[in-house]
Amino acid sequence: MAKVFELIGEVAAARSAYISLIANLGETAAAFRRAENEWNVIDITEHLFWAEQGAIYGMWKTLYAIRNGTFERSYESPHREWSVEQIIDETWNEKEIVPAVAAPRLGGTLAFWKSSLLSLQEVLQAFGDDLTDDELRLQAHPHPISGAMDFQQRLEFLRFHIERHRGQVLSILE
Repeated sequence: MAKVFELIGEVAAARSAYISLIANLGETAAAFRRAENEWNVIDITEHLFWAEQGAIYGMWKTLYAIRNGTFERSYESPHREWSVEQIIDETWNEKEIVPAVAAPRLGGTLAFWKSSLLSLQEVLQAFGDDLTDDELRLQAHPHPISGAMDFQQRLEFLRFHIERHRGQVLSILE
């Protein structure tokens, strides 16, 4: 499970860097919008929570379906063994529309969403305790934009996604 823990460690590092970036941001600054149709830091943090929670849930559900024989243990995709960056380059438009399930929708405080996002590391770690290195290249549930991915690519995506939105927050704070 060394590779699984390496991947989860990369997500933890990305999460830590994101949380460090917003750690001392006040609620007023976090609610600032450069434009009416753009997300603020609260929106981004809420989105990261929903997207990751859904991804972990989907991976765990799929893992058990594979183990129970109700989901095929194969992986057929043109993206087989690609890095998540290659998949994103191939499948995403410059500005994607967020899937409804991951859209910020409740609002609220940065303090709440920051704490909620942090809480997912424990859930992700528990999933990692359950996933073996031998299962990493089995097909996980599809990503709503990119399609078929394996468990390794899905874990890589969690890291990539946090880093991508950290860049957006840096841009807002400039």
